[in-house]
Amino acid sequence: MVLPFKNPLPFENDLVKLDKTIDDKLARGELQEAERLKRKFENLKRKIYSNLSPYQRVQLSRHLDRPTSLTLIREVFRDFIELHGDRRWGDDPAIVGGLAKLGQFPVVVVAQEKGQGIKEKPKRNFGMPQPEGYRKALRLFRLGEKFGLPVVTIIDTPGAYPGDHAEERGQAQAIAECLLELAHLTVPTISVVLSEGGSGGALALGITDKIFMFEFAYYSVISPEGCASILFGDDATKYIADCASMLKLTAEDLKKFKIIDDIISEPMGGLHWEFRESFDRLKERLISSILEFSNVTVDEMLKKRMHKYYSMGVFEVVKNG
Repeated sequence: MVLPFKNPLPFENDLVKLDKTIDDKLARGELQEAERLKRKFENLKRKIYSNLSPYQRVQLSRHLDRPTSLTLIREVFRDFIELHGDRRWGDDPAIVGGLAKLGQFPVVVVAQEKGQGIKEKPKRNFGMPQPEGYRKALRLFRLGEKFGLPVVTIIDTPGAYPGDHAEERGQAQAIAECLLELAHLTVPTISVVLSEGGSGGALALGITDKIFMFEFAYYSVISPEGCASILFGDDATKYIADCASMLKLTAEDLKKFKIIDDIISEPMGGLHWEFRESFDRLKERLISSILEFSNVTVDEMLKKRMHKYYSMGVFEVVKNG
C-alpha cells in the first residue's frame, strides 16, 4: 500500500505506521498476513475518520496535501482564462480568477489560492489576500454582471492578510466593497467553501445566492486559535479544541443553522485521499443550481438573497409563564 499523501496529521500517524508494516510484509512475501493487516487498516481508517472532533476537522481542512482552488478549477471547469490585476495597485496571487466554462455555461470564477509546496505557499501568501486581491475580485464580479455571467467563488483562506501595509492600502474598505457588490449583483452567485473559511477574509467572497461547503471544511467568524487567544490569553493552547466546538464551525452545524445550503460529501478520510468523485458531485450541483436560476427574475433573485441574509441570526425570546 502507498498512502496518497505525504504529510500526515498527528491522528493519522497510526495509519502511516500500519501502511509501512503492510509494505514490509508484502516485500517479504507474507501475503496472508498482509491481507489481514489491510483489513485492520481499513477498520482503523473508518474508526479514526468517523469520530473526528470539530478541531480535528479544522486540522483536516488545513491538511498540506488537501487540493487547493487551482486543482478544483482544473477538475470542475474548462477553458479557464486567468485575468490579473486590480487596475489600481497590482496583482495578488492569493486571489485567482477569470473566465471559464462550467458544463455549457460560461461563468466568472474567483478563488482564494493557498498554493502547494514550500515554494508556492509564500508566493500565494498562504492564501491570505491583500487589498489588491479583493479589488481584483471586485473587478471580476463587475465583469460577470456586465456580460450577464454567473459568478462562482471558491473560499479557502485562514483570513485576509492582517499586516500594516495591507491596512494602509485599504484592506477593510476592499473587503466591505466586495460584500456590498455581491449583495447587489444582478447575476446568479454561488460560493464553495473548499477548506478554510476564516473571518471577513472568507466572507468577502461568500455573500452569495447559494453556499456549498465540503464535508471537512470549516467556516467561522474566527479561527479556534484566535478565539482561544482572545478569551483565554496565556492559557489559549489548552482551550483551542474547546473553542472549535463552541464556534459551531463544521459543515453539519452550519447546515443546521441555515448558513450554508448544502454539504458536498468527501471520501472517507477527506479530499487528500481522493478528490475527483467529490469534485464531480460539486460540478453537478453547480450546474443544477445555475439551471434553477434560469426561471427566476432578477427581482426575485435579489429578494431571496436579501431574505437569506436578513434571516441569519434572527431569534425569538420565549418568556416563561
